[in-house]
Amino acid sequence: MERRKTRRVRRAAGAAVALALLFAGAATVASARGDGDGAGAGDARVPGASSADAGFARDMAVHHQQAVEMSFIVRDRTDDEDVRRLAYDIANTQANQRGMLLGWLDLWELPKVAPGGEQPMAWMADTGGHEHGGTATGGAEHGGHGSGGSEAGSGAGSGADGVLMAGMASRSELARLNRLDGERAEVFFLQLMTDHHKGGVAMAEACASLCSVPAEQRLARGMVEGQQSELGLMRDMLAEREAEPRP
Repeated sequence: MERRKTRRVRRAAGAAVALALLFAGAATVASARGDGDGAGAGDARVPGASSADAGFARDMAVHHQQAVEMSFIVRDRTDDEDVRRLAYDIANTQANQRGMLLGWLDLWELPKVAPGGEQPMAWMADTGGHEHGGTATGGAEHGGHGSGGSEAGSGAGSGADGVLMAGMASRSELARLNRLDGERAEVFFLQLMTDHHKGGVAMAEACASLCSVPAEQRLARGMVEGQQSELGLMRDMLAEREAEPRP
């Protein structure tokens, strides 16, 4: 009975978050085109290729791609209604946001590959790295997570087992998720996605502080709010399965 109640609460909360992010996304696209107070492709404030704005757009596009990938994997590994709904919400929201980020790079006429072999998250250096959840190459600090075969876009080579950015799952972890079924798949997905969201929140917080395009800052703040809400949901879902996030 208690689990059914939490499902109804979670369903309502998840729908509200998804709708808020979609409406925010429509506004940010308009602003980035120059229809609002953001920078358009012909605006003097268009960021440079090595700016925090461009770095965040490139790196978060890669980060989001893996979240979409993991969501599709778990969708096929479990019949649990709550987990499948969460996976759908994450895949839908992050695919839309990824489209915005890549679209801005096109509007700004900037490459989707970092210039000069710049490392992923290097644009966060001005924050001191650790203040926002990790160093520029802090994937190992989040359990050794990596790209797991996500589409390249940051221009840097992967580290051990595909490690690119903080919070991302490694290739071996994705392979393990593909082998699990039922509750074991649910728990591992929730643990991986918890790590993934923590890394994403750190990057979005850095953009909110460092990015110069108002539309991108708004999107970053929306990512922080949405992913923090999902972190709470995933913590509850793990507890229901007598599990917890990884240290």
